[in-house]
Amino acid sequence: MAKILYINPVGTDLFDTPTKKYLETYVDRETSIDVVSFESGPHHLEYYSYDALMVPRILREVKRSEKDGYDACVIGCFYDPGLREAREISNIVVTAPLESSASIALSLGDKFSIIVGRKKWIPLMMSRVKEYGLRDRLTSFKDIEMGVHDLHKDERETERRLFKVVGESIEEGAEVVILGCTVFFGFYRQIQEKYNIPVIDPIVAAVKQAEQLVKLKEFCGWSHSRIYSYSPPPTSELQKWNLSDLL
Repeated sequence: MAKILYINPVGTDLFDTPTKKYLETYVDRETSIDVVSFESGPHHLEYYSYDALMVPRILREVKRSEKDGYDACVIGCFYDPGLREAREISNIVVTAPLESSASIALSLGDKFSIIVGRKKWIPLMMSRVKEYGLRDRLTSFKDIEMGVHDLHKDERETERRLFKVVGESIEEGAEVVILGCTVFFGFYRQIQEKYNIPVIDPIVAAVKQAEQLVKLKEFCGWSHSRIYSYSPPPTSELQKWNLSDLL
C-alpha cells in the first residue's frame, strides 16, 4: 500500500478538500492520499517571490512526511518549486506536476503545448522546460488570461477559453496538451473529448507517477540517484549549522 502526501504549497486550505476528493477517484485502491497546505503565506504562487518564500516550507514538509511514514510526496505547483532540493534531502519518492506531465506527454506524442492562466507564469515554466531538456518538444505556451483563483469561479468561461487556446495549439502542431496549473483539475476530460487528443491533468500525472515510482522502488530498487545531482548534504554540516530538521 502506497501512502502519498500531496502538498499544496500555499497559505490557504481552500483547495485541500476538493483536491483530495478529486485525486481519490484516480489513485489505486491500495493507495492512501492526504492533502495538506500551510497555515500562513501567499494564497497562490503566481509571483517568483511567493514561489521562493515557500520552498523552505516545502523542504521541511517533505522531511516531516518521510518521518511520518509516507512513501511519496507530490509538490502541488506547476512551477515544480523545490523539486530538486527535496530529492536531495529526502529518501522517499518526490514528484511535481510539470516534470510528471511532460514525462507522460513524451510517451503520447512528439510535440506538446502547455496551457497556463497568465502570461506572467510562462518565463519560469519555460526555464523548467529548458532545464528538463524538452525545449525542442514544446510547441507553445498558451494563456487564457485568468489567475489561479479565477479558474473555478465560472467554469463554463474557463472551459470556453481553454477550448479556444487548445484548438490554436493543435493548429500549431501540438499532439498532446498539458494543463499548466494544478487548479485546472477537472477540466481535461471535456477538452480531450472535444479534440480527441491526450490532455494531461497535472495533479493526476504527478500522483500517478508517484505511485509508479513507489512500486519501482519496492520491486526493482530504483530510486533517485545519490551521486552528482541528488547527492545529499553532509549530516555533520546539517547538525553543526542547526539544520537538523532537514535530516
